Amino acid sequence: MSAPDDYEAEYNNRARVPESSALIAGWARDAAAFRAGRVPRVVRYGAGTRNVIDYFPGDHDGPLVVFIHGGYWQALDNSFFSHLARGLNAHGIGVAIPSYDLCPDVSVDGIIAEMREACRELARLGRRLVVSGHSAGGHLAACMLATDWPAIDASLPRDLVASVYSISGLFDLGPLVETSINRALGLDAATARAASPLFWNAPAGRSMDAVVGENESAEYLRQSRTIVEAWRAAGVTTRFGVVAGANHFTAIAPLADPGSPMVTRLKQLAGR
Repeated sequence: MSAPDDYEAEYNNRARVPESSALIAGWARDAAAFRAGRVPRVVRYGAGTRNVIDYFPGDHDGPLVVFIHGGYWQALDNSFFSHLARGLNAHGIGVAIPSYDLCPDVSVDGIIAEMREACRELARLGRRLVVSGHSAGGHLAACMLATDWPAIDASLPRDLVASVYSISGLFDLGPLVETSINRALGLDAATARAASPLFWNAPAGRSMDAVVGENESAEYLRQSRTIVEAWRAAGVTTRFGVVAGANHFTAIAPLADPGSPMVTRLKQLAGR
């Protein structure tokens, strides 16, 4: 698949899922209801108004799970996703959900840098991090796994992010360059490749799960299969999985269910 028109159809998730606006509105309602009963601790990681993390603590002293939201690096914030802490919180595992600045006000590289700062701030809690993320957040999660943390801050352990659970992630941004999605991103072939973790040094010795909704586009399935295969060959422990019956917007729903296979796997990654 190489024609821009094909890529437009493959990556335009809102067009592929006509009920997407209703599903996003449902996220906002469910998230507000969850926060009403479990007020998060707000952690700042920068000076900007969006440089904040909602932290829903658990009683687990092992790794903290971070969830990075999607929105093609140009939409939404963490307030839409609070309810996704429910599944892990029910097992005593803390969950941190950051916001970040959006394109075109910042670049994709700028957002990667912000998520590194968020992880650096969370490291002050003295815990390793399991980073999960959805869509653009799945891309950012993979970037965190492949980051050389001591190069960012010599006090940070190399395995600050020991494992990642990406849901419907994007790892090669090249196909987006000729799509309408790129109007806000402003990528060209070179900057898209530079921001694509598929082409970074693979984080050998660490772990990555990449799962995709069963009803997502062929390109989304290809993206996850490709990084799983490439990083496995380079020494990363990888898994590919499918969320049965899910589209791009419903693939994250299992995070709110304490009994779901998705939560069970994240519990395992967090050592619980």
